[in-house]
Amino acid sequence: MTRQPGLSARLKLTLSYAALVLVTGAVLLAVVWMYLLRYVPNVEQGLLYTSPNRYLLSRIFGRAAAIALAVLLVSGLAGGWILAGRMLAPLHRITDAARKSSTGSLSHRVRLPGRQDEFRELADAFDAMLDQLESHFAEQQRFAANASHELRTPLAITRSLLDVARKDPAHDHAELVERLHTVNTRAIDLTEALLLLSRSDRGAFTREPVDLSLVAEEAVETLLPLAEQREITLDVTGDAAKTAGSEALLLRMVTNLVQNAIVHNLPAGTVTVHTESWRDTAVLRVENTGPQLPAELVPTLVEPFRRGADRVRTDGHAGAGLGLAIVHSVVRAHGGTLHLTPRLAGGLVATVRLPVTPQNPQPSGDHV
Repeated sequence: MTRQPGLSARLKLTLSYAALVLVTGAVLLAVVWMYLLRYVPNVEQGLLYTSPNRYLLSRIFGRAAAIALAVLLVSGLAGGWILAGRMLAPLHRITDAARKSSTGSLSHRVRLPGRQDEFRELADAFDAMLDQLESHFAEQQRFAANASHELRTPLAITRSLLDVARKDPAHDHAELVERLHTVNTRAIDLTEALLLLSRSDRGAFTREPVDLSLVAEEAVETLLPLAEQREITLDVTGDAAKTAGSEALLLRMVTNLVQNAIVHNLPAGTVTVHTESWRDTAVLRVENTGPQLPAELVPTLVEPFRRGADRVRTDGHAGAGLGLAIVHSVVRAHGGTLHLTPRLAGGLVATVRLPVTPQNPQPSGDHV
């Protein structure tokens, strides 16, 4: 935005200080003039040579008053300039930090010393904003790198399969088509997961009343064949837990949690889904048996593409590595919290806490 040049804040403050000093001095001199000279005899009373008299004092006082006002003006300008410079020094540091961050340097911080005041509060808030921006930017960079790597893998496999088919026309086409279908399905699933993760991060959805207990029952019913195939026992308990949000996103959140609990489990293991309302919070808890999880690994499970050797699977289920990342994103978009806790006997406990249904939920975006 182009702006016309104007006075600096320091010059404005200097002129304001000087004007205040000058007006104060003028008022003081006016008070002296009005209340002192009125009691001095005047020349009109025939006391020209009486000392003191109003005529003599007015001439002497007028000259002295002019000199005093000039001194007050100069001292007000000088003092105002110095004081304004000292007061605005923190603002210059904040401005420099803002300019550096606008060029992409998010590592710079103001770190303003001294006691708490308005400028230091602004500097601390600016540093906190830069911390979040730097963290989100680094997370986006890692996500973009991982996403490109994950999408490159199925494309490379597809190209290899097509090269084999082109070089060997006698190759089993049925097997080739089946493998291409599997790879293509994985690429589509990954792309849809990336789109869902991006949409939930933006919070582009309409909020409506949702009962987590009904969503949990629907998710468990959908995943029941997968659980039976792996001989996993599914159990749904609890009461109604009403919140507000996108039913589609919340269904995907619960589905990912239950699917994660089924896949990362032991043979003949169990998965328990529990819902309840506690005070002003709707609670969803998904607990599963499974292998022991290192405590240092659990906080990283919500990172995109965190999978592979980090967690033990019961079979060759590959996954997209975005299940818990999508869960975390959906929970955060709904103003809730996600806590992952390793069980002492092995497995994981995932606890989601969401705000209860508001009286009049307001739309916050487009439908998902």
